[in-house]
Amino acid sequence: MSQHIVNIDETNAAALLIDESHKRPVVVDFWADWCEPCKVLMPMLERIADEYNGAFLLAKVNADEQGMIAQQFGVRSLPTVMVIQNGQPVDGFAGAQPENAVRELLGKYLPKPWDGLLQLANEAIEAGDYGRALTPLRQAWEESGQLYEITVAYAHALIECLRLDEAETLLEGVRLADRDAAYEQLQAQLEIKREASRSPEVEALEQELAADPDNLDVRQQLAVQLTNAGQFKQAMEHLVAILQRDLEHGDGATRKALLDTIASLGKGDPLAAEYQRKLYSLLY
Repeated sequence: MSQHIVNIDETNAAALLIDESHKRPVVVDFWADWCEPCKVLMPMLERIADEYNGAFLLAKVNADEQGMIAQQFGVRSLPTVMVIQNGQPVDGFAGAQPENAVRELLGKYLPKPWDGLLQLANEAIEAGDYGRALTPLRQAWEESGQLYEITVAYAHALIECLRLDEAETLLEGVRLADRDAAYEQLQAQLEIKREASRSPEVEALEQELAADPDNLDVRQQLAVQLTNAGQFKQAMEHLVAILQRDLEHGDGATRKALLDTIASLGKGDPLAAEYQRKLYSLLY
């Protein structure tokens, strides 16, 4: 049995149900062998306890064997689950419950699995390093099921890193009902950054390329300017387009430029993975 899951009897009840609850939440599961719903609920609670890895203690009380303890807590039916904090029951339920309901109840008293990732991201942002914040923010965004609050933080970091296409895609996925003042502010920042990133050099090269779409050298120069402006997706799209026509363009410089851009995005970055796949499909 996990170190975060304990069986309770009269010898350890005071220490593990009361004293321990001053250090972290204690979730008490009152059960019995004859109770069929208990046999469904207990493995679920054990799995969640392992997932939270010590954020709370799961204390199992066999109500038949530990009748005095069950009586002290006023247990009238099985299964009964109680959340104890600072020596007092603060919440709970009786009877079988679906997993989402159990998680929702526990979530009110437990740190979220992604809280540590958000802390890492906030430390990076406070140091002015939005690039370092991207990886933990992306992980937290994915693990949280794309919570709106984390979406906003992630989109802001992408905008600060001039990864504007990705920020725009992220914001497009926000539900209409969630599009509040923070969302509108990010949209405004996105437009400001996009306008600022359109240097005269980029505009001139885009016009030149529009007049001569087959000019691979101009397309590469445009990719370099876009990379310098943080427009990585657009830049890599141009580099891939060149390699589709000439895999050895610039004596391999174009291929190297694409590899360097992918590497600069960092391991695990979805945009890097997308263009790595595109490059491999060209090479192999």
